[in-house]
Amino acid sequence: MTDKNPISAQNKLLYLFTGLAVLINFSGLFIPVQSPDAAIYALISKTMVQRNDFAQLIYHGTDWLDKPHFPFWVTALSFKLFGFTTWAYKLPGIMFLMMGAFYTWLFAKELYNKQVALWSVLILLTAQHIVLSNNDVRAEPYLTGLIVAAVYHFYKAHTSNSFWQLLAGCVFTACAIMTKGMFALVPIGGAVAGHFIITRQWRSLFNLRWLIAAVLIAIFILPELWCLYRQFDLHPEKVIFGQKGVSGIRFFFWDSQFGRFFNTGPIKGHGDPLFFVHTALWAFLPWSLIMFAAVFQFIKKGFKYAKTMEWYCISGALLTFLLFSASGFQLPHYLNIVFPFFAIITAQYLSYLSNKKTIRAIAIVQAVVISLMLLLITALHYFFRPEIFSWFTALTLLILFIMLVFFSKFIRIHGYQKIALRTLLVSFIVNLYLNLSFYPSLMRYQTSSEAAVWINNHNPRNLPVAAVIDDNATPFEFYNNKPVINFNDTKQGLPAKPFLLYTTAGKIKGLNARGIHTQTLDSFQRYWVTRLNLSFLNKKTRDKELEQMVVVKVD
Repeated sequence: MTDKNPISAQNKLLYLFTGLAVLINFSGLFIPVQSPDAAIYALISKTMVQRNDFAQLIYHGTDWLDKPHFPFWVTALSFKLFGFTTWAYKLPGIMFLMMGAFYTWLFAKELYNKQVALWSVLILLTAQHIVLSNNDVRAEPYLTGLIVAAVYHFYKAHTSNSFWQLLAGCVFTACAIMTKGMFALVPIGGAVAGHFIITRQWRSLFNLRWLIAAVLIAIFILPELWCLYRQFDLHPEKVIFGQKGVSGIRFFFWDSQFGRFFNTGPIKGHGDPLFFVHTALWAFLPWSLIMFAAVFQFIKKGFKYAKTMEWYCISGALLTFLLFSASGFQLPHYLNIVFPFFAIITAQYLSYLSNKKTIRAIAIVQAVVISLMLLLITALHYFFRPEIFSWFTALTLLILFIMLVFFSKFIRIHGYQKIALRTLLVSFIVNLYLNLSFYPSLMRYQTSSEAAVWINNHNPRNLPVAAVIDDNATPFEFYNNKPVINFNDTKQGLPAKPFLLYTTAGKIKGLNARGIHTQTLDSFQRYWVTRLNLSFLNKKTRDKELEQMVVVKVD
């Protein structure tokens, strides 16, 4: 590649790769919604639209108190516009993540330069768990975008003394709180306050604008508080978490987040101080080892130049990381919300690398990482034998692999750029394979969604539909065009015969033994797709992991 301005030529290449990274994050848009969490969120939003009630969260006909309303409002609006489809559920979450990528670019460009900003976006969009979360959409894509946007606007409010920037920061912060609860303040407040404390800008820390911000945020979260008060606090007779008199507002401010942190709330877990260390090792692949080096070097450098460095990213990321590590309730996707900060830290570290020994060491480490990722994806394909693997997928992966091996012979780049571009390409290969072949094949075994689609296409008489309702059946309810009757709910009663029933083959044998006549219409092989194990992934041993499900007509 020849260009009078080498940096300009490199940036053009980075824009191309950014476009590819965006496409890869959208490549899971049509893969069925996974059970349990994503399917639960989708069903709750669907129920909102069907009941035309956007104040209450209802799941399986009962009050649901776990997450705040904001993602459900956004998803419900998408359903209103586009219907109850997979892509209508996933699209808003992915768009919020893309908003987060845009704000990552803006923030990195303000703190460093355009080159760092471009690499920050590329690192963020190719971090493994970011791509996975844009397939299995929960609250984290929303939160990731909202948090980095809030920090950026608060940064601009400080540097430009603009009320409108402050207002924007407060709006994004309030939406983040209405997405996950009060812990959303930790990365936002940690980033801003951490920078001022480390650089000893005490006047900036205690500026009146932050008191105004607190008041504005409190005002902007009033819709959430009103909804919780209306659904729960006004009805102490409701049984929530097995007890009466549960306050939705208390749960929002305390039990939902601090209760989990101290493991004293109704939802408990078992914390491990090193959980997020080994989570980051795979979740931030293929950049995780570079990221750890970048964090270490940033802190090491900070001892000498603390007052002249920016501390927004490291403060917001590490404070959240440490608090999550100390929590009693831990899940891998919690870490996604600080990936924009880790991406900026990693990008600035790579961009300022000049020591040839360090560059050579990183090149060796990344060569090992790239080789292992390619080996794992090859082994997965060999043992899993996906049912869906098109010529288009094969050709695309082949082109990317050829680029990975030979691109440096055609494109004149040096230093960290050569290492980083190879790292990008391996992420493209792995995630395109996952989203175009592995996950579409895997979701064939989520029979609750498969059976629902089958019934929608094979129920010309519009017969009532019943199923045994549990979390595993949530996709069946979401994808079914008809209301689903709970077959085990004796209060609700069974529909008038004939009706269609989705259940296990063993359940049908029991019904037949009781003299209930059934006609099997189709059968499916079920596996809980979010609980993968080696026996299932190996095609030769898969059958023993499967459970037969059937759709029958009861008459």
